[in-house]
Amino acid sequence: MFRKYEIMIALRYLKSKRQEGFISVVSAFSFVGIALGVATLIIVMSVMNGYEVELIQRILGINGHITVVSSSDKIRDYPDTITAIKGIKGVAFVAPMISEQGMMTTNYGSSGIAVRAMAAADILDKPLLQSSIKIGSLDDYGDNGVLVGITLAHKLRLKVGDSVKIIVPRFDSTMIGSIPRIKTFKVVGIFDVGMYEYNATTVFIPIQPAQLLFNYGEAVSDIEVVLKKDVDIYQIKTQLVHQLPTDLQVIDWTLSNQSIISVLKVERSVMFLILTLIILVAAFNIISSLIMLVKEKAKNIAILRTIGLERRSVIKIFILSGSIVGIIGTTFGAALGIVFSLYIEKVRAFLESLLGVTLFDPLIYFLTQLPSVMDVTSIIQVVGMSITLSILATIYPAWKASKLTPAEVLRYE
Repeated sequence: MFRKYEIMIALRYLKSKRQEGFISVVSAFSFVGIALGVATLIIVMSVMNGYEVELIQRILGINGHITVVSSSDKIRDYPDTITAIKGIKGVAFVAPMISEQGMMTTNYGSSGIAVRAMAAADILDKPLLQSSIKIGSLDDYGDNGVLVGITLAHKLRLKVGDSVKIIVPRFDSTMIGSIPRIKTFKVVGIFDVGMYEYNATTVFIPIQPAQLLFNYGEAVSDIEVVLKKDVDIYQIKTQLVHQLPTDLQVIDWTLSNQSIISVLKVERSVMFLILTLIILVAAFNIISSLIMLVKEKAKNIAILRTIGLERRSVIKIFILSGSIVGIIGTTFGAALGIVFSLYIEKVRAFLESLLGVTLFDPLIYFLTQLPSVMDVTSIIQVVGMSITLSILATIYPAWKASKLTPAEVLRYE
């Protein structure tokens, strides 16, 4: 495709005037611009992918794929409902639970909490929850044990064995008026699920005391359904809607977390568009550098044309010059982006310790660590787009160079 002398001339034109073996300053800026654009795009896309994957895994590790709730506030005949759900092919795990709000008080303060009442066996059936118990265990969960998130434990200075009081918005009538229900629990474990929202607000207590505390009787508020891997969630949801009583609502996890999923999709699209502009600007740098190169090498081009160099060879020389900058810049940027994506959490920790600032606040981003998952298809698309833009950027300057008339250029030489 390219002849030997065309490659030689193209490489020669990339060098600086001093012939020191370095590319010209303008070409160097184009190279750096493309490399940084590609690297940044790969890093951001990897972090966005990792954030989405990790967030979904955490959500599904704590909650079920499907939640069955009652339109009348409580599910009273839940054992029969659970039996019916377990009979559906593709269902891996079903657990009754109570989800309510309350307040936890200790000698060091109080905090609003999300109460999730589950049996110990059901907690152990969830690998993420089971592995997230960092201190303590479920051995003493019993009738008055409580699992608290690590952030909540730090806030209220809790440790395993401490007693806490949970106050709920249910009232008992007394001689002095209505007072909220209060029950004392013993901290048996502290968990860390890697999500700030759950670590800071969620507590787990047994179902029986929760039924008494919230005045549920023998009822529950939710039934969680966990599906087997690669099962169509919408197919199972449809079966549940048809088989369960009409007073029960079937909610899948995508619906209950719709706002988060929508935000992630918008952020991914916007970030891709913004960072693509960086590569586009670098491509325009290639155009400007080649136009300057054409003006600088006009005399050389004219001389080469007079000794027989064809117009198409001139076009190929300048396309090759610009493409070399684009391809090498893209390759270097891709390598840099991949390395940073692999070690992004270590880079974040290093920068935070160096600068003394929080770059990834769990309070804002839900997760406690900066995740990264590289998608080979996305990387190939970024590399392909960058190289394509770089090559397209060379067409106009190359065409401009081929239109130089030797007689006009050399007239005053």
